[in-house]
Amino acid sequence: MHWRHATGVLPLDRPRILAIVNVTPDSFSDGGRLASIDDARRLVDALIADGADVIDIGGESTRPQGARPVTADEELRRVMPVVEAVLDDHPDIPVSVDTVKASIADRALRGGASIINDVSGFRLDAEMAHVCAKGGAGVVLMHSRGDVADMATFAHATYGEDPVGEVVEELRARVEEARQAGIPDENIVVDPGIGFSKRSEHSLAALAQIGRVAAIGFPVLVGASRKRFIGEITSVKQPDARAAGTVGANVAALQRGAMLFRVHDVKASRHALDVAWAIKQHDAP
Repeated sequence: MHWRHATGVLPLDRPRILAIVNVTPDSFSDGGRLASIDDARRLVDALIADGADVIDIGGESTRPQGARPVTADEELRRVMPVVEAVLDDHPDIPVSVDTVKASIADRALRGGASIINDVSGFRLDAEMAHVCAKGGAGVVLMHSRGDVADMATFAHATYGEDPVGEVVEELRARVEEARQAGIPDENIVVDPGIGFSKRSEHSLAALAQIGRVAAIGFPVLVGASRKRFIGEITSVKQPDARAAGTVGANVAALQRGAMLFRVHDVKASRHALDVAWAIKQHDAP
C-alpha cells in the first residue's frame, strides 16, 4: 500500500506521521507559537528529527471556539513562506498544506507542495478537486459538516443510530467527487474527522470502528491529537498536555487499520506507533 502525491510516493509499509505546523495566531492548542520563519524552521527541524514523515502546514484555524475564516491573501501570507522554507531545508520531506481554498492549494502545489489536506473534503470550494487533480496532489478527504467557523463545534453533530455509518457514507460522496475530477485512487486518503462535527461519543465510535472507514478502500488518516474528547476522558484541561492520551488513541486506531496519524507531539507517537507496529507484525495468522 502506498500514497502517491505530487512529488513522489509515500510507502505505507509502517505507520506514517504528519506533523502539525500551525502558522496561525488562534489555533486551539498552539496558536501564536511561531512568530517568525526562523521559529518555524526550528520547529520543523525538531519534528523531522523526532520522526515526522510529512510536514502539514496550516494557516487557518478551525478551533472549536470562535474560529474565523481568513482571506486568501492572509492565508497565503502565513503559509507560503513556511512552505518555501521547509522545501529549502528539507527537500526530501513531503509538504502538506491544510486548506479549504482552491487558490491556496494551487499556489502551494505550484510552489512544490505534495499534498492538500482539506478538512471540508472538497465541500467548501467547487474548484478544489480540479486544482488537486491538475496538480497531481495527494489528498486527504476529511469528514466534517458546516463551514470553517463551526465545523469543529457541535452545531452539526446530529446523527442517528449509526453515526459511523453516516460518516462512511458522507466520505464515500467525497471520494466520488475526487474521482469525478480525475484524482486517481492511489492519491486519496480518507479521514473520519475526529472531533469535527462530533461529540465525544461520536469520535470514540469512529476510532473504535476505523475498520469500517478503511473498508471504503483507501488508507485512513487519524487526527486525534490533543482533541477535546481526550481531555474529557483524562481530565487534562490543557490541550498541549494531552500527548499521552493522543498516543493511546493513535495506537488503538493503528490496531484497527489506520496507517497515517496527524499529530503535534511527534516523538511520543513515533515511538509508540513503532512499538505497536512491531508487535502487530507478530500477530498470529
